[in-house]
Amino acid sequence: MSDALTYRAAGVDIDAGNALVERIKPLVKRTSRPEVMGGLGGFGGLFNLGGKYKEPVLVSGTDGVGTKLKLAQQLNRHDTIGIDLVGMCVNDVLVQGAEPLFFLDYFATGKLDVDTAAAVVGGIARGCELAGCALIGGETAEMPDMYPPGEYDLAGFTVGVVEKAALLGGDGIVAGDVVLGVASSGPHSNGYSLIRKILERAGSPLDLDVGGVRLVDALMAPTTIYVKPMLELLAVQGSSAGSSQNPAHPCADSSKIPVHGMAHITGGGLRENIIRVVPDGLGLALDAASIALPPVFDWLQREGKVAREEMWRTFNCGVGFTVILPQAAVAAASALLAKHGLASRMIGEVVKAVGDERVHIG
Repeated sequence: MSDALTYRAAGVDIDAGNALVERIKPLVKRTSRPEVMGGLGGFGGLFNLGGKYKEPVLVSGTDGVGTKLKLAQQLNRHDTIGIDLVGMCVNDVLVQGAEPLFFLDYFATGKLDVDTAAAVVGGIARGCELAGCALIGGETAEMPDMYPPGEYDLAGFTVGVVEKAALLGGDGIVAGDVVLGVASSGPHSNGYSLIRKILERAGSPLDLDVGGVRLVDALMAPTTIYVKPMLELLAVQGSSAGSSQNPAHPCADSSKIPVHGMAHITGGGLRENIIRVVPDGLGLALDAASIALPPVFDWLQREGKVAREEMWRTFNCGVGFTVILPQAAVAAASALLAKHGLASRMIGEVVKAVGDERVHIG
């Protein structure tokens, strides 16, 4: 019949979806772990915890990449935004001492472009490799009329595990502990609504040199994934977190590094994230002089005329992750992180809270 309709005519191409699955199968395979059961394409991903844990606690997380996604689409740079997606999720569960086990993604678009989707999933797979977790499934949704041409949306989901005795909740934090700030690769995936406004006001000088790199590359640098270095740090302190995948840690003979708490610096910046893991009755005294803005943040502040306080509550300002620990352990922790190429420095200390203001930056 001449008026017969098909799913393809309505805007959904099942064959394109199948082609994408075939394209990404080798990428997904590279992320596999021994605990993964079955392959890609089932109704659910299977993961066998086995008998490795005495009292396993599962820690789950979900996130997106904010409007950095909009910038990636405008620039036609789709190969690293998936690393951002993984990083935002796995760094969050890591804060509680959990080793990320597996990851799932959700990719939605109006019309599926197989090359673009494959590039995005390739970044997700690379992020999973960096985190040591398996990409065991996901959803590709082609929804005509929901998104303008060339646009897509992303969400990620991860599950990690930690022994109950090794769960980090901040209970061990005491006054006198120091805050060790670990370097970020750039803005990571936060503050991009403001970043895009600043770019627009500045005339989008994407080729501008900022600290030896192009502005566009500094802004699109993927989120640092802190999982493997931090799991090693936790293993050195005697925690079982991370031991399931790599029990033989090179620092096993080192003196213990007692980690009392960790924080992932995301939306809310330095001012609002670290305090989330600090017990009531305690506060933070952060040293503004120690928070030296890397070139890309310096440019954003100057070009956008952004107040210093606004910078601290919007961006990570060069500190993507923090570790709270005794001052005596800082040197050993910094040395371990340096082996992984991560610069770190003390940016403040834990103090007794005074009044309602628990975070002082001065």
